Amino acid sequence: MSEDAPAPSGGRPPPSGVLRRMTGRGRGEPHRTATPLELFFDLCFVVAVAVAGRELVHALAEGHAAHGVTGYLMAFFAIWWAWMNFTWFASAYDTDDVLYRVVTLVQIAGVLILAAGIPRAFEKGNFSVVWCGYVVMRLALVSQWLRAAFSTTGAERRTALKYAAGVSACQVGWLALLLLPGPAGPWVFVALVVAEMAVPAFAEMSQETAWHPHHIAERYGLFTIIVLGETVSAATVAVQSALEESEALDELLPMAAGGLLLIFAAFWIYFAVPIHLHLASNRQAFLWGYGHYLVFGSAAAIGAGIEVAIEQAVGKAHISTAAASSAVTVPGALFMFSVWLIHSRHYKRGLAQQLVLPVSALAVLACTFAGDRAVLLTGLVATATVGVGVGLSTRNPPPAEA
Repeated sequence: MSEDAPAPSGGRPPPSGVLRRMTGRGRGEPHRTATPLELFFDLCFVVAVAVAGRELVHALAEGHAAHGVTGYLMAFFAIWWAWMNFTWFASAYDTDDVLYRVVTLVQIAGVLILAAGIPRAFEKGNFSVVWCGYVVMRLALVSQWLRAAFSTTGAERRTALKYAAGVSACQVGWLALLLLPGPAGPWVFVALVVAEMAVPAFAEMSQETAWHPHHIAERYGLFTIIVLGETVSAATVAVQSALEESEALDELLPMAAGGLLLIFAAFWIYFAVPIHLHLASNRQAFLWGYGHYLVFGSAAAIGAGIEVAIEQAVGKAHISTAAASSAVTVPGALFMFSVWLIHSRHYKRGLAQQLVLPVSALAVLACTFAGDRAVLLTGLVATATVGVGVGLSTRNPPPAEA
């Protein structure tokens, strides 16, 4: 094993050959930022997000809302949880040596296998390919935790071993989803989701891992940007396809404008506060981190909803206007409310600031019944929300970034 080199003033250890000792990075490390490898990891995850969104569009456009939403929630959990597993581990134990990079690339390969299995899971309830993708990712992740355990002692080692054991046990448990009859599938899924989310709480009872608040906040923010970017891409492709088959510009342009305004507002709303100042310990971080399932899932679903609304406008989706509009308004409202609930309410001063996002979420839901101008009206409500929020925060600003 190579000798550990001292960390530079920027906090990130220098490249150190093939192998270095894997110990906790430290929460007080200055200038901790996301790495190119982490950004590449996120970009590959968006492939899976795009596939899940496409399947949701097909289900909603065909009028199978219950099946589509259920399949989307299950598929998105698989995507999000795999991303979470790596993100928090990397914040605490990123060594950036050759072995770490290779194992991370193996995890990326597992993500792509997972993405390839999502259509089969959606259409046939067959999770075998998704499970295989998870096996690849989990073998890589468990090896990282075992490496961390080998490099540490005491409570830190016990924490790493608990993670390795918990992740392995859950992966074996997912076999039940493949072996049990169809009707039992959703209940098995819920039980295993609870087990998965209990692993970090159980593992960190001995000692909290050395995740970095600013780094974690940046990683979540970057993934939010990537998901919103995928939403923009999906909406753009939908408009382009509709224009090639229809000349209904009077319907498509307002939808495109409303969708773009909604996405711009979602970006603004999320990044309005310096959330890393709130992440002081696991007590805050667990709730905040887990709550992002709703934030990420609703952000990605907005793009799918815009596609459904466009397909309905040009006659390709045989559902009502209200049903198509709800594909945009429901995830838009959920995004606003979930961002307020887990994210921005910690920095809102006074009742007026606290009410902006919840009231706006209700207003967005009301747009469902605005007919063929529902998407445009949703975008205008979201834009007004940003304007009101900026005005109120100017009078009573949130705390400055550290």
